[in-house]
Amino acid sequence: MAETDPREQDDPTGLNALDGFADRFEGDDRRPPCQLYLISPPSIDAGFAERLDRALAAGPVAAFQLRLKGLDDHAVAALAPPLQAICAAHDVAFIVNDSIGLAKRLGADGVHLGQGDGDPRDARAVLGPGAQIGVTCHDSRHLAMEAGEAGADYVAFGAFYPTDTKETRHRPDPSILGWWSTLFEIPCVAIGGITPDNAAPLIAAGADFLAVSGAVWNDAEGEAAAVARFADLL
Repeated sequence: MAETDPREQDDPTGLNALDGFADRFEGDDRRPPCQLYLISPPSIDAGFAERLDRALAAGPVAAFQLRLKGLDDHAVAALAPPLQAICAAHDVAFIVNDSIGLAKRLGADGVHLGQGDGDPRDARAVLGPGAQIGVTCHDSRHLAMEAGEAGADYVAFGAFYPTDTKETRHRPDPSILGWWSTLFEIPCVAIGGITPDNAAPLIAAGADFLAVSGAVWNDAEGEAAAVARFADLL
């Protein structure tokens, strides 16, 4: 019996991007240029609203995700209103991490779900047709296709690079972005250790959004300078 190529183990379609599948097709010129998706630092204080305002004023940002692990929904809800107002003022989508209930409570523009945070169908039923629902898919084509079938508005792959923002176990090849964008209209998000210096291969591979956190909030010159550098790149 012939051996199974290990690259095909997570490829239900049999069309593996690592074998150059995406390269056989022309890119879709109708796809908008790659955009910035900003994620909050792991913890924030009362002064963070001012920092967020500076960041969003420095260049185009499509969405901001409030991700505060370790805090319960009541604590996050208390911190959210000024940040939500700043996002609205800059016409930036305000996304809540993990909690469908909190997204509903805040009237957020959407929710981002990890693999253990609920079903996109349930999120749609609770949040309505206009909500933006994203799903973490790690390095899995199968999980991404399941998320798309369940009604997700975007799928997120990563971590592409080492990151201190969260613990990661998955390290996809950038070609998964090309595979996805070749076959599916739903946008894909690249996440994990992305900086202005290492983002170019992910953009070229087909990322619709770059999700960034530490590269902005930990920048030595400040968050506005970091967003401006991403804006020049995009």
